[in-house]
Amino acid sequence: MTSSILRTGVFISLIAGTVGCGQPGGASATGGGEEGLSVLNKDSLIAHIRILASDSFQGRRPFTTGEDRTVDYLTKSFAALGLEPGNGNGYTQDVPLVEISPAGTPTMKVQSPKNAFDLKNMNDFVIWTERPDSVAHIDKNEVVFAGFGVVAPEYGWNDYAGLDVKGKTVLVMVNDPGYYDSTLFKGHTMTYYGRWTYKYEEAARQGAAACLIIHNTGAASYPFQVVQSSNGGVKLHLDTRGSSQYQLALQGWITEETGKKLLASAGKDTSLLTAAKHKGFKAQPLDIKLSAGLKVKEVYNKSHNVIAKITGAKRPNDYIIFSAHWDHLGIGSPDAKGDSIYNGAADNASGTAALLEIARAFKSLPEKPERTIIFLAVTAEEQGLLGSAYYAQHPVYPLATTVANLNIDVVNTYGPTKDITYSGKGQSELEDYLADEAKAKGRYVAPEDHPEAGHYFRSDHFSFARGGVPSLTADGGVDDVTKGKEFGKKKHDEYTELHYHQPSDEYDPKTWDLTGGIQDIGLVYLIGKKLAFSDAWPQWKAGSEFKAIRDQSAQERK
Repeated sequence: MTSSILRTGVFISLIAGTVGCGQPGGASATGGGEEGLSVLNKDSLIAHIRILASDSFQGRRPFTTGEDRTVDYLTKSFAALGLEPGNGNGYTQDVPLVEISPAGTPTMKVQSPKNAFDLKNMNDFVIWTERPDSVAHIDKNEVVFAGFGVVAPEYGWNDYAGLDVKGKTVLVMVNDPGYYDSTLFKGHTMTYYGRWTYKYEEAARQGAAACLIIHNTGAASYPFQVVQSSNGGVKLHLDTRGSSQYQLALQGWITEETGKKLLASAGKDTSLLTAAKHKGFKAQPLDIKLSAGLKVKEVYNKSHNVIAKITGAKRPNDYIIFSAHWDHLGIGSPDAKGDSIYNGAADNASGTAALLEIARAFKSLPEKPERTIIFLAVTAEEQGLLGSAYYAQHPVYPLATTVANLNIDVVNTYGPTKDITYSGKGQSELEDYLADEAKAKGRYVAPEDHPEAGHYFRSDHFSFARGGVPSLTADGGVDDVTKGKEFGKKKHDEYTELHYHQPSDEYDPKTWDLTGGIQDIGLVYLIGKKLAFSDAWPQWKAGSEFKAIRDQSAQERK
């Protein structure tokens, strides 16, 4: 746990005092100049992170004191920097959510002609519901193994072909076929069909009662421990009261060993999983019945996105959005050291702090940007990109005239790198902007380190992409300037294994080196600055599933 915290009022004074500090470099603010870049400051970034990730902020979970303190800190910080309120006269946007929490221990029982047995909550399975009912359950429900649970006509793949799963439980594998066969889908780069959220969405479209995903650490890109810490307790969802959209009664994950146990109980083995990885696989009913129950209670409330802006001098109705999620997991199960506060220092106090640094850099410029710059700190990313999804569905500024979204989610904490990476290769021209800025700094853009992890669908830029806005999240590289690629990859993997969604994600001055993080933030700033002093509109690339949406909005702008 963090042992101390700077007082908010004192630090707000520090912010106000440092606006405009640093020596602007470069020739001109109109596009390619570097004015404002030197204003980005490692010590200032650290100071923000230390506060946002302190124990006093209680892991920044929505609906808690941690949210109140976070939103207050961000609004005061943006105001102190001289930014305008981003939503009318205020700095916040209400995000209606429902908090659904277990009112007892979830249960799951398996019955087959061979045997019957109970599964253990959290050890064998994790389940939840998005239905605000007092009791969510299935009783002696038929189970169907539906491969990856994917319907992808563009890839000639339909795991539900000729299958009626209405009212049944669907058992599916994580990721998509390309993870196992590079000739399928996008190969080792995960498509949205591999994302767990898609699996539940498709199962609901098929009318299933429940959907369970069989976990695999490699295919999921994280251990089952992450599933437990992220989904094993209170969960938030968008408030959909009044919507007629069908929702699953239950959804969740089972461990790989539990999956094998279910198959064995049905007289099957892992050859069924192997068969599902190839074209032509036909989903199979399993000769087992599943009963599961979950008592819940719900609380309706509002969380908040924080929005600030700098109004453009020439094209104020063109918008460039810098975004980051301010939330984390709050207080949860204690780790081996007894620490129960999930501080989320890297994820994503670091990205939220970066928004403040970029805002400070823009405010230091001798000229106002020609386009309006929006700084958007969104809520409930950890609950399923809810804050950004709500903004995209209820935009304060029209998506059709939003030029780009530049998102920051986890800043490099292990030192400068020669490279920088991003998720979603081949999606939009923003990657070309990133490559140009990196090259100008003697760096290069490297392939995504773990494309199989589906990071493009796991960060808030995805909500904007679904609305047709070219979007980018740049990630820290792995080619360490002094220690090479193996060191960088090791640091990436260590974070995922030891700190991601764990109480140990805390700011550590002994091990953190934000020199590279500041350099990465600088590249993102320069992309936004180039667009801010330009009339260019970055486009989606041919083959992107989001291109048609943008093309339509481009026609509307004419």
